[in-house]
Amino acid sequence: MELLLSVCLGIALSAACGLRVFVPLLAVSIANLSGHLQLAAGFGWMGSWPALVVFGVATALEIAAFYLPFLDNLLDSIAIPTAAVAGAVLTAACVTEVSPLLQWTLAAVVGGGMATTTQLATTKLRLAASATTAGLGNPLVATAELGGAAGLSILGLLSPILAAVGALALLAAVLWLAAKLVRQVARLAARMSASSAKPTN
Repeated sequence: MELLLSVCLGIALSAACGLRVFVPLLAVSIANLSGHLQLAAGFGWMGSWPALVVFGVATALEIAAFYLPFLDNLLDSIAIPTAAVAGAVLTAACVTEVSPLLQWTLAAVVGGGMATTTQLATTKLRLAASATTAGLGNPLVATAELGGAAGLSILGLLSPILAAVGALALLAAVLWLAAKLVRQVARLAARMSASSAKPTN
């Protein structure tokens, strides 16, 4: 049961990393410092005061940067590998009392995989939003991502199984919305191409 809860927490935190890299790191640091979360051996540094300060500053900068249209699209290219690493590290930090082989296998597959998938889905969503709204809709996407990252992080620490289910449902919803917006962009591009191809008198 303990392993199941740890994996579910890893899923929730990794999905949160796919939305905002540093929000779940900050949440875990606070939870460990307050005694709410015990981390695996070798990850105690995440609950130190220096780590809390670094994660806090990084979170503030990340949140601010994603409210700048088109800079957010540029940051997505950096966030994909960063989210994968953060998701893997957080999952490894939460999985306790298992062999290092199992710990890091779960970290790579569950943590890295979930974070990467979520980040790729939100990247497509943001690109589609940029194309359909000329960047004006990006702050709404940024706000939704921030809320999702914070919500999943907090819920994961309080109810890991419920948070894991929520993370998977959120990922499915983001993938569906991103696919829908991409289709709209493709139709718009096709109309514009057809319009420009019409002969003029």
